[in-house]
Amino acid sequence: QVQLVESGGGGVQAGGSLRLSCAASGSAFSFNKLDWYRQAPGNQREIVASINSSGGTNYVDSVKGRFTISRDSAKNTVYLQMNNLKPEDTAVYTCNLKGRYWYSLAGFDAWGQGTLVTVSS
Repeated sequence: QVQLVESGGGGVQAGGSLRLSCAASGSAFSFNKLDWYRQAPGNQREIVASINSSGGTNYVDSVKGRFTISRDSAKNTVYLQMNNLKPEDTAVYTCNLKGRYWYSLAGFDAWGQGTLVTVSS
């Protein structure tokens, strides 16, 4: 009932920047937490950034100081600003939303399809 769509991926050179978007649509809901994950070929999926309903954020050590997660409640969108990109950031980035339906109060966990980020050296 809630769908997530990621966008903003693409190819950049090392040191460049990208801003990923995760837009939610569908049923009305209350926001609990959104996590950005990434998975590179041959690697396990890892969480890279999260934001909660109070605006609190967390980052994996490898992206601290380079990535910033933020939320625009009016647009139902969470962003991941990625600066000073490195080749090791190359991965498919996927967002995961944990929320609660506004009317039924049932909790849900929604995933996007992912967007590819390729960083060339």
